[in-house]
Amino acid sequence: MAARTRTYAVVGLALVAAVTAGCSGTGSGSGSGSTTSPAGSSSAGGSGGQNNAAPTESNPPGDIPDNQAFVAYQPSGGSFTGFTVKVPEGWARTDQGGTTVFTDKLNTVKITAVSAAAAPTTGSVTSKVIPQLRSQVSKFAAPKVSEVTRHAGRVVLLTYQGDSAKDPVTGKVVRDAFERYAFYRAGHEVDLTLSGPVKADNVDPWRIVSDSFAWR
Repeated sequence: MAARTRTYAVVGLALVAAVTAGCSGTGSGSGSGSTTSPAGSSSAGGSGGQNNAAPTESNPPGDIPDNQAFVAYQPSGGSFTGFTVKVPEGWARTDQGGTTVFTDKLNTVKITAVSAAAAPTTGSVTSKVIPQLRSQVSKFAAPKVSEVTRHAGRVVLLTYQGDSAKDPVTGKVVRDAFERYAFYRAGHEVDLTLSGPVKADNVDPWRIVSDSFAWR
């Protein structure tokens, strides 16, 4: 009887030891899987996402790219064709009588050739041109007339601001800054008007265009 009792005790202890060992092994494996793998995976994914993110670069609205190419333009028809001027390559072109317009997005180069009995002066531009533009340009403002030097010689420059035409798609109106150069020689006047958004930095491209004007 005592021997049977000892046998039962030994068997019971063995079963308890086996169950305890099994539970201990299962708990260790489960804990390792739930705390280490997901954390490592999340960390690796976050690091990879940051390393693969490309920097975002964009020009302010109306800024002409620094790598913009320019090509020479000379009218083939109209009242006067004796001049050339560089215009941005690839811009859309529209011809209306003696006026040719090149546009791209928010910027415009407008070239008008007319006959004139005398060379324009700061006084004539102030008394004649400004009133005309005031009636033609929406919210015309801040006119300033001066004489400047370009490669073609002394020219009369009129700067001013005005609202653009409403975009037919978005309905938006842009506040534009204008530079109007009046070139003159031997009864011929060529007006070169450069325009784009007020906050755009197009000083260098506009200088390339206005400096490129030459009589032929």
